Amino acid sequence: MSISASAAPARSETSGISAQALSDVIGAVYDCALDPLLWPATCRRISDLCESTGGGICVHDLRQMRNDQLFVFGYPPEFLEKLGAQYADSPMAAADVVSNIGDVSALSMAQFHLREGRFFREVLEPFGLQDMMWFPALRTGGRMASLHASRKNVAPRYQEHDVGLFNLLAPHVCRALAISDALDIRALHSEMLEKTLDGLAAGVFLTARDGQVVYMNRAAEQQVRAGTSVRLANNRLAPTDSAARAALSKAIGESTRDGAADSHASEHSVAIPDAVGGGYIATLLPIESGQRRGILAPFAASVAVFVQDPIQAPPMPGEAFARLHKLTGGERRVLLALSQGLGGMEAADMLGISEATVRTHLQHMYSKTGTSRQSDLLRLLSNSAPPLGVH
Repeated sequence: MSISASAAPARSETSGISAQALSDVIGAVYDCALDPLLWPATCRRISDLCESTGGGICVHDLRQMRNDQLFVFGYPPEFLEKLGAQYADSPMAAADVVSNIGDVSALSMAQFHLREGRFFREVLEPFGLQDMMWFPALRTGGRMASLHASRKNVAPRYQEHDVGLFNLLAPHVCRALAISDALDIRALHSEMLEKTLDGLAAGVFLTARDGQVVYMNRAAEQQVRAGTSVRLANNRLAPTDSAARAALSKAIGESTRDGAADSHASEHSVAIPDAVGGGYIATLLPIESGQRRGILAPFAASVAVFVQDPIQAPPMPGEAFARLHKLTGGERRVLLALSQGLGGMEAADMLGISEATVRTHLQHMYSKTGTSRQSDLLRLLSNSAPPLGVH
């Protein structure tokens, strides 16, 4: 039976959920106000509480009718892409325009005529989704954040007690988001990206068009602190070797030329020696155009410079390996990201592509290299490197 549009929450509707369980989840919500990186785990706890199989936070650009998924789980990438493409025509978008902050809706409510609509047939049903429940949590300018949960078709549609539970949680989520101003999708993405980059063994320097360093991960900070091969001069990455300094400056300039990000020749490798026969290899990746620009917008960066010691880790994928196996530019970029320890989702975020595209590139590379697993592909890359450090 569909939920009435006037369904009102009652405390009895939370029967079966202990007061302690509800209190713990509300406490977790307020913890997120101080640390937005806690939202993924908290979204899962909220979904578990209302017996849902998926959920998360979405940020909607109401001017461009764009839908950005944050902290979502329980969905294949193909569903998220389709939801984003058809969000503007969804009943969710229409409802959010007129809803107040904290107003809970479910697609199974009578006014949405769930099974009669194209959104259900084309977006939900092909992925086995039965129902979605959500509320707008924060609205600023032309953007709005909402929290949602969903159920697959093996579970019943949301009932009044489910809406009642979401109604109890909604004001706390709204306050937590308002406290941290977590609607700023750029800040959230930058915090998540920094956490990912700090886990890499390679130094990552993000530079502006003029070469100014706008971000360094922990490994990069250690390389600068050591000062044997790279330093900062006037906040610019400055190899101690004069020839390497000139080569790096030239490579950054070429990487920021208009259209460079779409050119196979736009990726550069530069040797950065130290004074005792060692040093680093720097590989540059333009990030100023396309989706990469949006993902890395908080840093105002134009180029990512990966700097690593070739003795400690396999060298970056180079032209020789790419030509040997006839890799495309896109395939090579994915291989570059994966070789730095990034997972599929992190590589997709860094490169400004979907996780599904990463998987497609991987399948093509498996076919071209005669491998069948990512570990085998990366091992082949490592084995193709010169035997550095062998005495």
